Amino acid sequence: MSALDVDTVGSGGGAAAAAWTADPYTAALRSGRGPLFLRSGDGRLLPLDVERWCGAPGPADRTVLDRCRGATLDIGCGPGRLVAALAVRGHRALGIDVSPEAVARTTRSGGAALHRSVFEPLPGEGRWDTALLIDGNIGIGGDPASLLGRLAGVASPGGALIVECAAGARPRADRLDERCVVRVDDGRGAAGPPFPWARVGAAALDGYAGAAGWAAAERWTAQGRVFVRLVRRAHGGRGGLGGRSGQVVGPGRRGRSGPQVT
Repeated sequence: MSALDVDTVGSGGGAAAAAWTADPYTAALRSGRGPLFLRSGDGRLLPLDVERWCGAPGPADRTVLDRCRGATLDIGCGPGRLVAALAVRGHRALGIDVSPEAVARTTRSGGAALHRSVFEPLPGEGRWDTALLIDGNIGIGGDPASLLGRLAGVASPGGALIVECAAGARPRADRLDERCVVRVDDGRGAAGPPFPWARVGAAALDGYAGAAGWAAAERWTAQGRVFVRLVRRAHGGRGGLGGRSGQVVGPGRRGRSGPQVT
C-alpha cells in the first residue's frame, strides 16, 4: 500500500477552479474574514461563513468529526479546519481544494492537502473510509448526481459520505433542489467568474444518493445545520437508518484498509 504524496500539486482546471482562485476568495482566506457571498444570476447573495471556516471546529463540526471513521477525504476542504482536527485525533486525513490559498492554509494548520479537483484522479481511489462534503460542497460542479456518482468510486466498499445539506424551515428546505450559476462576490464590487453550483436539501439528496449507490444511514441537526451520513449500498441491498460503522485509526497505527497519508 503506497503512501499518498501530499506535496504533489494537481491542476484545478475549469471555471470553478478559476472562481475559487479569484481575488475575493483568496483575499477572504488570507484575512480570515468576510464579507463573502455567492451571487446568483438573479442577484441573490448567499453568504459564505469565512470566519467559521477559518476558525477552530465548532460544536456542529465536532458532530461530523465524531462520525469520521478511518482514512478521511475532505472534498473542498477550504482552509482545513476539519482536516487539521482529524489529524490531531489520529486519523489519516487529506483535504482537496481547487484554491491554492485554501491548500496553503490547510498545510500551515497542520493538515495534509492537495490542489486538486474531485473530478480529477485522486490518491487512494476506492479506499477512503469516510468522505466529507461539508459547508455546502454538495454543490460542487452544479450536478449532485454526478458528484455522488464520482464519490461512490472514491470511497471504499464499506465507506461513508457525510453531506451537509441546505438548512432552513422544513419541509421547504428538505425539498430544495436548485441548480444555478454563481460568482464569488465580496459585496463591494469585486467578483470572480461564473461557475455552476447546486443547493440540495436532505429529501432531495436522498433521491440522488439512491441512484448513485448510496443509502441514508443517519440524519442529524446541530446548531441549525443539517447533516446526512450516507453509506455505500451493498448490491441488491436496501437503504435505511443504521448505526455508525468503520474503524478509528489512531496515531501511529496503520488501518487494515484505506490509503496511507504521510
